[in-house]
Amino acid sequence: MTSAAFAIPGDITLATGGYAYDRRVLALLPTFGVDVHHLALPGGFPDPSVRDLDDTRRLLQVVPKHTIILADGLAYGAMPAEVISSLHSPVIALVHHPLCLEAGLGKARQDELYALEKAALALARHIIVTSATTAATLTADFAVPSERITIAEPGTDPAERARGTGQPLMLLAVGSIVPRKAYDTLVRALACLKIRDWRIAIVGPTDRSTQAFTALQAAIEDTGLGPHIALTGAVGQEQLDKFYDACDLFVMPSLYEGYGMVLAEAMARGLPIVCTTGGAAAATVPDAAALKVPPGDAKALGSAIRRVLDDPPLRQKMSDAAWAAGQKLPRWDDTARKIADVIRNLSP
Repeated sequence: MTSAAFAIPGDITLATGGYAYDRRVLALLPTFGVDVHHLALPGGFPDPSVRDLDDTRRLLQVVPKHTIILADGLAYGAMPAEVISSLHSPVIALVHHPLCLEAGLGKARQDELYALEKAALALARHIIVTSATTAATLTADFAVPSERITIAEPGTDPAERARGTGQPLMLLAVGSIVPRKAYDTLVRALACLKIRDWRIAIVGPTDRSTQAFTALQAAIEDTGLGPHIALTGAVGQEQLDKFYDACDLFVMPSLYEGYGMVLAEAMARGLPIVCTTGGAAAATVPDAAALKVPPGDAKALGSAIRRVLDDPPLRQKMSDAAWAAGQKLPRWDDTARKIADVIRNLSP
C-alpha cells in the first residue's frame, strides 16, 4: 500500500466542517489503498507561535521520504516557505478555503496570510480543494495552475427526509459561532419577522470566538428576539439529526464558504434553504432549492426568509428540489477515492 501522513493541526474531534472532512478521509483512505496515519500538529494554527513552527518542522522532517504528506490547509497555509522547503517528503495541500478570506481579520493579517499561503501553495506537489469555486480562486488569485488542483467535494451521508414542525415554523442554522458565519447579521435580519410565530435553533460551538459571540448576544438583545432563539452549543450527531428532522427552513448567513457542508446536509434531508452567495455556497445549492442573497445584507436576508415562511407552496417546491439534489450529492467514498488517487499518483 502507498503510505501517507495526514498532518492536521489541533483537536480533530472538534465540531467543524474541516475536521469532519478530515476525520472521514482518515477513516476511508485505507479502503482505497493508502496506508495513512494521523500526524497531529500543534493547535496554534493558523496563528502558530515560534515553538509551534519549530515543533511542526520537527514532526514533518521525520516523515520517511517514501511517505506522502497530506497537509491540512489550516496549518499548511500558515507555514513559512522555509519550513516546507526543509521537508524530505512530497506534500499535497488540502485547502478547505484560503486562510486570508476568514472574516474578522485586519488588513495586515490578511496580507500576511495571503503571502504565506501563496508561497506555500507554490511548493506543494499537488493541491486538493473542496469545491470548484476554491479551485478557481486558487488559479485566479494565488497563481496555482489548474492542472495541479484536484477537486474532492465533501461527501454527504444519506438521510431521512425531514418532517418539519409547522407550528411554530422551525428555522435551523448550523455552524460554529465565528465572525465568518455572521449570525449577528442573521438575527438582525429576523427582526422583520418579530410578530410571526417561529423559532430558530443556532447549533454550533459558542466558544470559538468571543468577538462573534458578543456580537450575536448584542444582536439578540437589540432586537428583542431572545424568546425566538435557542443557542444550543455543540451537539452530538443524534441530537443534530433531531434538529434537522424538526426543521422547516434551513438558513445560512455565512460571509464565505469553501463548500458549505451543512448546505449539503440540509439538501440530503429535503430542506428549503435561504443562504448567501458567499464563496462556494451559491454553487453548492441549486437555485430551485434556495433563495440566495448577498453576504452581509441583513435586509435582503430577512426579506428572503419572510418570503419562504409566508409562502407554503414555495416552501414545498424548494423542499422537493432540495430532496432531488440531495440524492445526487457525492458520498464520502467518492471523496476518499479521489484523494487516494492523487496520493498514489504522486507516490515515489
